[in-house]
Amino acid sequence: MENYIVSARKYRPSTFDSVVGQRALTTTLKNAIATQKLAHAYLFCGPRGVGKTTCARIFAKTINCLHPTKDGEACNECESCRAFNEQRSYNIHELDAASNNSVEDIRSLIEQVRIPPQIGHYKVYIIDEVHMLSQAAFNAFLKTLEEPPHHAIFILATTEKHKILPTILSRCQIYDFNRISVNDTVEHLQYVAQKEGIQSEPEALNVIAQKADGGMRDALSIFDQVVSFTNGHITYQRVIENLNVLDYEYYFRITDCLLENKVPEVMLLFNDILNKGFDGNHFITGLASHFRDLLVSRDAVTLPLLEVGASVRERYQAQAQKCKPQFLYKAMKLCNDCDLNYRASKNKRFLVELTLIQVAQLTADEDSASCGQSPTNTLKPLFKQQAAPTASNPAPQAKGSVAPAAPPHAATPVSTPPASTPTAAPGQTPAWRKSPIPEQKEEKNTPKVDPNTIGISIKQALKKAEGTVPPSQPAQTQPEPNRTITQEERPFEEKDLTYHWFEFANLLPAEEAATAGRMKNMKLKLLDETTFEVAVDNELVQKYMLEMVPKIEQHMRAKLHNSRITMRVRISAPQETVRAYSRVEQYQMMAQKNPYLQRLKEEFGLELS
Repeated sequence: MENYIVSARKYRPSTFDSVVGQRALTTTLKNAIATQKLAHAYLFCGPRGVGKTTCARIFAKTINCLHPTKDGEACNECESCRAFNEQRSYNIHELDAASNNSVEDIRSLIEQVRIPPQIGHYKVYIIDEVHMLSQAAFNAFLKTLEEPPHHAIFILATTEKHKILPTILSRCQIYDFNRISVNDTVEHLQYVAQKEGIQSEPEALNVIAQKADGGMRDALSIFDQVVSFTNGHITYQRVIENLNVLDYEYYFRITDCLLENKVPEVMLLFNDILNKGFDGNHFITGLASHFRDLLVSRDAVTLPLLEVGASVRERYQAQAQKCKPQFLYKAMKLCNDCDLNYRASKNKRFLVELTLIQVAQLTADEDSASCGQSPTNTLKPLFKQQAAPTASNPAPQAKGSVAPAAPPHAATPVSTPPASTPTAAPGQTPAWRKSPIPEQKEEKNTPKVDPNTIGISIKQALKKAEGTVPPSQPAQTQPEPNRTITQEERPFEEKDLTYHWFEFANLLPAEEAATAGRMKNMKLKLLDETTFEVAVDNELVQKYMLEMVPKIEQHMRAKLHNSRITMRVRISAPQETVRAYSRVEQYQMMAQKNPYLQRLKEEFGLELS
């Protein structure tokens, strides 16, 4: 029975040209060999399975080849190349730093470096997983790595460059290996399948390449696994069944349902996916990638970013035309937020379902009640801005009718009707109630107030009117200007003042949260019609509040429609109640009331958090 060799070893590259996906690096190494400009130390770094150790071996064989080809490759015919191919060459030494990471191992390596090669030109030392060396081993290796013998070349390989000391990095030429693209992986898998006589579908190989995530060794290992499962006939359905990969069909169907706002169908499809054993996080990340592929399929410029098979590519282009860019942007954002919150969520299934519902609402009509958005129709005002009907005049008055009564601020003291006064018709004001002051049309926002509580210009106008016009004489003189209360002199109460004080505190920015909290604990006192006072605890707070007086006054004057509002700040007297704002102040007040609290703190060694 012939010994079976896995594809990753059987089809391991033996020349620079056969290395997949690292064209720039292999060209650089070939040019360095051709011009005899070889460094004494190289560092190959990159993800797993991308060809770091393979390129190191090819490089070591090529520089020792006695008869290299014109294109810079090894001849594979000389004694040095045959010794390398038969794994009996003494010019190439490989060291696994994961298991030989002590100072003694490095010292043994340094002793071997002194011996020159018997056949060939160079002795090459390949140290794999070099980041696993200990700190002492790195320090012991520094001098030899910096000034090795002319016949010694070191090639260090690692997957974690950030763990290597900067002193090591500065002594090496660094080559960063890239992940192998999906297209290059698919082409190499097709080559292997052709060599092995295996039938394969391009979509199936594409799934294997995506599952490998840029590593050729992983791709070949998965390829061997699928070949064993399918018995040499690789199909798309058998691959997704064996690898437990979510089918493209689910994402296409779910996207169609989301575009049509079919939330129940989306929920059933997600339930079917969970019943097949797929994880919700795996599904939501796949859906986000599906939206991303739809986005790059909309434009011919970004179409090369779509790494799928030819038949699936056409489906992506067809569905991408149904999706608006705004929908794809918001859908990707929602799926990404769900992915970030998935680990911390206690109800993971509900989180994914809620995300699907939100994505389904993105294309819903704005006036749809089921879309979860606020309605576009605004509420109509329930109360009209007009005078309330009185008992004597319940219905609205017709045009040209007499006003029912004068406003309270424009009325004279009420007297009883004289006996000779005729009775007024319904809906009209009796003659004996008519005010000597001419009636003025009341503005919409003018409040009705009692003249006894104002004491500004109305009383003076009433006194002037009483001195010039007798009560029994009808009003024929010109109305006095400033007779009504303007919006800039509107009266207010202490509760109105307190309300807008809290409003100003809530408008402060986040960095002044402490000031806002302190303002909310202050108590306002209205001294007269336009002046209010605030009591603070100390001079520091008083100084800070005095700096804010202009802003507070401006806010109060605008909100209360009174340009004469002024603010005063004073320090509270010792007998006044002192408010505790911070936890330390609260503890001090509680300790003054109950001395046992301080004793409890000292005995148990408690501290305020």
